[in-house]
Amino acid sequence: MTSKPIYRRVVLKASGEALMGGQGFGIDVSVVDRIAADIAEARSLGVEVGVVIGGGNIFRGVAVASKGGDRVTGDHMGMLATVINSLALRTSLMKIGVEAVVLSAIAMPELCESFSQRQATAYMNEGKVVIFAGGTGNPFFTTDSAAALRAAEIGADALFKGTQVDGVYSADPYKDKNAIRYDRISHEHVIREGLSIMDTAAIALARENNIPIIVFSIHEKGGFGAILRGEGHYTVVADEPAAAE
Repeated sequence: MTSKPIYRRVVLKASGEALMGGQGFGIDVSVVDRIAADIAEARSLGVEVGVVIGGGNIFRGVAVASKGGDRVTGDHMGMLATVINSLALRTSLMKIGVEAVVLSAIAMPELCESFSQRQATAYMNEGKVVIFAGGTGNPFFTTDSAAALRAAEIGADALFKGTQVDGVYSADPYKDKNAIRYDRISHEHVIREGLSIMDTAAIALARENNIPIIVFSIHEKGGFGAILRGEGHYTVVADEPAAAE
């Protein structure tokens, strides 16, 4: 255990589906409040936190495309879903006294500010939680890619990927009881084996910018803070010398 957090500035990526809780659609406020509490704990450790949330609990653009619809329009609708989720998280953070701001890749000044790297960095330097909404602002790019991009832009020390399981496995542990869990694995290994923790573009962007990806369970209360203190269950995705593989 360490008295200082392992990372100084991080981006947390959470799926929209995580916000549903036990519901089949929409937002479970109690889940958003728990995630907000985890972020507040990280802030109390002195960690600067940026957040990217997906929109799958409300809308998925790829679902439209799979049924013959227009992918660009579908992705634009998905971006709007991320704005809804981001506003919900900001509300939960503000309720517990954590200053937070939503910066959207799509201009909608009546709802939130537009994203700029300079403004995002300024807010983080002030200690505010910055929630990045609207994905990258472009169709055909996932919110995973948006998280990796924002992490690179703000100079994050790590990208935290909150998932349904407590790390990276060789296969889906819910379907394969023989799946192997990794404590540490390289970006290249993840891409080569096609392990579905994030899309390939996001993994490649993190690798190019030497950003480790910390994969952990978004459902474990206090898990985010535990990892920052050097505890908890997680997998580190980071390139290493061949001898350490």
